[in-house]
Amino acid sequence: MASAVVVAGALSGVLLSGVQQFQVEKLILQAEQYEKAAEEGASAAPQAAHEHEHDQAHEHAAASAHAHEHSHDADAWEPADGAERTGYTVLANVSMAVGFALLLVAAITLSGRQVSWRSGLLWGLAGYGVFFVAPSLGLPPEVPGTLAAPLQARQFWWVMTAVMTAASLGLFVFTRAWWCKLLAVALLVVPHLVGAPQPEVHGGVAPEELAHAFIRATALANAVFWLALGGLTGFFYRRFG
Repeated sequence: MASAVVVAGALSGVLLSGVQQFQVEKLILQAEQYEKAAEEGASAAPQAAHEHEHDQAHEHAAASAHAHEHSHDADAWEPADGAERTGYTVLANVSMAVGFALLLVAAITLSGRQVSWRSGLLWGLAGYGVFFVAPSLGLPPEVPGTLAAPLQARQFWWVMTAVMTAASLGLFVFTRAWWCKLLAVALLVVPHLVGAPQPEVHGGVAPEELAHAFIRATALANAVFWLALGGLTGFFYRRFG
């Protein structure tokens, strides 16, 4: 199991990094340029809040709070653009992929079912639904400079949604009792009835078209990643097992 986790995770993480390099990274870099320009403009703008209307002042206050939340210390370290940034991205993706592969192997083992690369694709599709699609319905992927609710609240809702969606799919697939199916439906919809935490003011410094392109690119990259992770995990789990 450990061999399947490491090999499948490493290969899937490298694949995800490659897809991100062509589909996602350029959008992030563009958004960062808008974010830096907005920060420079805010620091150079005169303090004339009393001349603005109430709604403009409210938006400015929300944007300032968001900028303060996401501001970086001048002395804080960050990887340089280019090979260093790419290297750390690959390392982070591989580490994440190994962790998700471990969850897949644990779920496959608990299910007691035989697995191959074909059935592994279904496990990967389930992972895509649990860890990307369901949370993204309330918290879509955000480009840098997007206004957002407090991080802790968003993290709590994301974890709750993923756990409940995973439990719902498990009840749908592995149980037959009617009350289990009803419970599965309830678990699936409860997080969205509660609603994801939202900022007081929606918007960001990047153009809306860029934000939408980022959501599409991220959805595609995650779909490729999860299908690859599921198929490779099933293949190596069967081979090494």
